[in-house]
Amino acid sequence: MTMIHKPVMCEEVITALAPCPGEVHVDGTFGNGGYSQALLQSSDDVHVYAIDRDPEAIRRGTVMVERYKGRFILMEGRFSEMEALLVERGVTAVHGITLDIGVSSFQLETAERGFSFQVDGPLDMRMDQSGESAADVIASRSEGELADILFKLGEEPKARRIAKAIVAAREESPILRTGHLASIIAGAIGHGPPGKKKRHPATRSFQALRILVNDELGELTRALEAAERLLMPQGRLAIVAFHSLEDRIVKTFLAERAGRLPSVSRHIPTQDSEGPLPSFHLPRKGAIKPGADETTANPRARSARLRVAIRTDAPAWRQAA
Repeated sequence: MTMIHKPVMCEEVITALAPCPGEVHVDGTFGNGGYSQALLQSSDDVHVYAIDRDPEAIRRGTVMVERYKGRFILMEGRFSEMEALLVERGVTAVHGITLDIGVSSFQLETAERGFSFQVDGPLDMRMDQSGESAADVIASRSEGELADILFKLGEEPKARRIAKAIVAAREESPILRTGHLASIIAGAIGHGPPGKKKRHPATRSFQALRILVNDELGELTRALEAAERLLMPQGRLAIVAFHSLEDRIVKTFLAERAGRLPSVSRHIPTQDSEGPLPSFHLPRKGAIKPGADETTANPRARSARLRVAIRTDAPAWRQAA
């Protein structure tokens, strides 16, 4: 079966996961199924449990369920819920988990989903197609709240100017389309001086709204904690992130769990002898970046960062209160 898109750094992810016959792996972000298919093709005896919160992804994945019957189970839900979803199916420990954080290519390229300013569509952005939409956020938040969202979740330096323009525009008419919002943002901050290719002025704002609507940072934190509990000793964790906020959460979590965070004072040991033992080992320092060939073929891959960790036999740490 040919997938719609090859996932970013697929070879590097599969190398990190090192699937072996008889193992059980989790693809926490099924999307277009690329990682799941690569895992299933690595051996005739690898079993994969895949999760996606998007009903459209679940619908598209039914073909793979039939093709790999008995070895591939597709579950609708959030990856933060992976532990409960697996326990329901009698699985309490796995050999590998992979997460591809962010929006899928299919979601970006489907105008009706409202994730992209490249094609006009309803201002939606909901991955699971339920709850508050991006249009709801734009309509209901105060100017100060909108500025905070754009600055904190999009790292948009001109957040206040954009928020002011949004509030002024919505007084004239509701902002219900991606094209309308993108034009408001471009009008507020411009495209910058002519010359070298630059990112669209709405990029950071759309990113911030998507992260808020889907609680992506909270979902990621809960998923990391679930992965720590599910992975058996020597189990492998591979996470691809595209945004600095998400990558920072992954980096900090893994550094903490591996006992690598710097101590508060140079007089205090980095690892408290009475604290929890490292639950992860990091096989390399820093993140893996995509190669030049991949970034040339797929410009979206340029910001991707892959971080890999191996579970130790220490107990999972307690969740933060």
